[in-house]
Amino acid sequence: MKKSIITLAICLLPFAFTACSWVEEDTKGQLLDTTIGDSKEDASMLVTGVYSKWIYDMFCWGYFPRMLEFDADYISGPDWLFGTFGAGNFQGETDLTDALWKGCYGLINRANNAIRIIEKMENITDEYKANCIGELRFQRAFAYFLLVRAYGPVPIQPETENFDKSQPRRPVTEVYDYIIADLEKACRQLYHNTNNDYQAGHVNAGSAAGLLAKVYATMAAAAMPAGTEVIVRTGKAYTTDGSGNKTYAPLQTKSLYKQAVTGYESLDPMQLYQQAADWAAAVLDGTYGNYQLLEYDQLWTKANATASEFLFSIGTVSGDATYKTSVHTQYEGYMTGTGSDYIQSGGWTGCTRHWYDLFDHDDYRIVKGVRHRWRVYTQAASNSGFYYPYDDEYTIMATGRNLNGDWVKDPVAPFNDGVNYYYSADAQCLAFTTKYEDVTNDAIDNADANWPFLRLADVILIYAEALNELGKPGDAIVQLNKVRARSNAEHASMGGSKALSTQVLRRSAILEERAKELACEADRRWDLIRWGIYLDAMNALEGTDDGGVNKSRTARNLLFPIPQQEINTNTAINDNNPGWQ
Repeated sequence: MKKSIITLAICLLPFAFTACSWVEEDTKGQLLDTTIGDSKEDASMLVTGVYSKWIYDMFCWGYFPRMLEFDADYISGPDWLFGTFGAGNFQGETDLTDALWKGCYGLINRANNAIRIIEKMENITDEYKANCIGELRFQRAFAYFLLVRAYGPVPIQPETENFDKSQPRRPVTEVYDYIIADLEKACRQLYHNTNNDYQAGHVNAGSAAGLLAKVYATMAAAAMPAGTEVIVRTGKAYTTDGSGNKTYAPLQTKSLYKQAVTGYESLDPMQLYQQAADWAAAVLDGTYGNYQLLEYDQLWTKANATASEFLFSIGTVSGDATYKTSVHTQYEGYMTGTGSDYIQSGGWTGCTRHWYDLFDHDDYRIVKGVRHRWRVYTQAASNSGFYYPYDDEYTIMATGRNLNGDWVKDPVAPFNDGVNYYYSADAQCLAFTTKYEDVTNDAIDNADANWPFLRLADVILIYAEALNELGKPGDAIVQLNKVRARSNAEHASMGGSKALSTQVLRRSAILEERAKELACEADRRWDLIRWGIYLDAMNALEGTDDGGVNKSRTARNLLFPIPQQEINTNTAINDNNPGWQ
């Protein structure tokens, strides 16, 4: 029997940990506690109980975001961490089953229960009741969105009181209809973030509208005709000489051509892109509240974790033993002590050199958003440390010598501290993000880094994508430049030496911008999948990536396998996804 801790602020307001109440569930997520009353506090308890599911059982053990993040072209890490899943063998992956399938359906069942109970409450205002149900609808829709992108056709659980274990898989289009209906209702029910009763950090009407834009854009891209061209900068990570020495292989520009995405063939991409554009525009024009891009230096600070740019994010309380994530540990690493210069453990997951080389030289997302200097505890005895990237500029800054070994000048800050810096052509030296560095205590495992499931920048780039496909190139570039300007990147234009003068060039630039802006936020795989270029993009690496992780893929990798336990117990499901029989 599981118990779910229900706290008004546990996932959404990590700075205010309030007293806890307990609600008991059976193994199917049905509530056993008969003491739930009819009050604002009881409704809040039920809503937060659904939010808490994202942490406990899903993020808590480090399964998330690993299951959403590791299967992509620009992400890398040590092969022991990426394991069989990161190498493309998804079957029998316990983490995948527990975090994604069981986790999402557990959340859906919990949301269904909470909605039924709250709908019957009489001692709360209609507005508060509607907002509570809107928050639950949003979370339920998001869970189904994760499932349908990962597995294709999936069961839709009935909203009745009795859990039905034998639900058949529903067509992709039917699942999306359900998601859209939930989100449209949530848009009408949820508070705007300008409402006096809105609590910062909770989802709001703009969150639902923004997710609708992303849902429609996902469907639209997947429905685009086979053969649609997308240009990707990619290629083999390294070349190796006869002595085994690695040499970085420069980016190659490759035209990839969309393969049909199963389940979306009957859809009209232009109608869907119009919906995506309309919903994105509604977020940006203030229909659902006030939403702004943060300045870059403020974007990833703990103080702004609940700012309006973050339409839906998951946070925890520093040092909590149960409601925790491994986000800070996996991406940044925790230190040997407060104020220490040494990473004790973690800091494993990063982006590849090809990803790093997508950027303009002065783009803040690599100047400030990538770690250029770090040390691990094993380097203390040798007074050494790592630097990144391995190019003339940073090699001279860190060592005083150029790539040929010739002395140029004394190292410069922050490398002029007497430490012996070096680069290692393996998973020890990747483009490690700084997005999750700012935490309450960086010397503990599972520190309180927020996970951004949906940001305003994502919605703006969806808007740019939709406008481009709808034949509005100038408007698309205006939206693209909103994101680029924030990061000090060169503005895109219709003319000049780097002109985005064709629809294909704009489409490709917008998709690339998503790869840059949303790196280490578990979006890249799903962008490649919806555009039907996943297989070609992964196989363009010609084997392994910077960290030595196998990136060769076949058609079976387009969908995750249905967990065998589900097939064994669900009488309505007899077959698995192609290639996973």
